[in-house]
Amino acid sequence: MNHNASLPGPSAPPRRTRGIVLLGLAILGMAGAVFVIRRPLMMSAPRCMAGRWHGCFDTFNGVVLMTLVTLPLAALVVWALARRRRRPVGVTSAWRMSLAEVGMVHGTVPFLWLTLMPGGEVGTAPPRVSLVPLRDLVTMGSLGIVGNLLVFAALGFFAPIRFAALASVPRILALGAGCSVLVETAQYVLRLDRVSSVDDVLVNAVGAVLAGLASRRWWSTTAEAPSDQPRPEPIPAPAPAPAPAPAD
Repeated sequence: MNHNASLPGPSAPPRRTRGIVLLGLAILGMAGAVFVIRRPLMMSAPRCMAGRWHGCFDTFNGVVLMTLVTLPLAALVVWALARRRRRPVGVTSAWRMSLAEVGMVHGTVPFLWLTLMPGGEVGTAPPRVSLVPLRDLVTMGSLGIVGNLLVFAALGFFAPIRFAALASVPRILALGAGCSVLVETAQYVLRLDRVSSVDDVLVNAVGAVLAGLASRRWWSTTAEAPSDQPRPEPIPAPAPAPAPAPAD
C-alpha cells in the first residue's frame, strides 16, 4: 500500500500572495529601469516642472518623465473605477477591469504622442513611404527597434485581460497591426516629416503579441467576462395560496 498517496501535497501559495509577489517584482523592475535612465530623465525635469513645452513634451526624455510622474494619478483612477464597479461585478473583476483599462491608456498614449511628434520640416517636406519589408530594420538601430516594440505593448498586454474577444494571438496581432497602420497613415496624411514604414507596422505588431503572451495567464474568457451592468435581482417566488378553511 502506498502511504504517500494519502498524504496531502504542498499547498499552492494563495492567489493573493502570488499577486503581491508579482506586483513587488514589477515595482522593483520599474525602479531599476528608472535608476538606469535617471540622468537623461533629470535633464528634462527642470523644464517639465516649469511647464515649458520645448524641452519637455517634445522630447523622449520629457515624455517618459511625465509618464512616470503621472503614475500615482493613474493608480488613483484605477482605485476609483474599481470602487465604483466592485458591487456589480465583484472585487476581483472590478480591479482587473479597471487596471486593464487604465493600463491600456496610460501605457499607449505617451508612445502615440512620440510617434506623432512632427519633425523639423513639418508641412513642407513631402510625405515619405517605405513599403519594402525589413529594409528599414538595418537603419532603425537597437533603440529604434525597442521603441517600436513598446508602442503598442501596453495595448497588447492589457487588451486581452479586459476583452475576452481579443484573447487570442491572431487577434492581438491584428489589433497591433491595425493600430500601427492608422498611426503610419496619420503620419503620411498630416505630413509630419516622418517616414511611414511597413517595418514600423511589423515591429509594432510583434511588440503587441509579445506583450500579450506575457499576460496570457490573466486573459479574460467568455465564461468569466464581466459586465459593467448591475446584476439583476432575483425575482422572488410567488407566495403559496392559503389553504381553504375546513367546512363546519
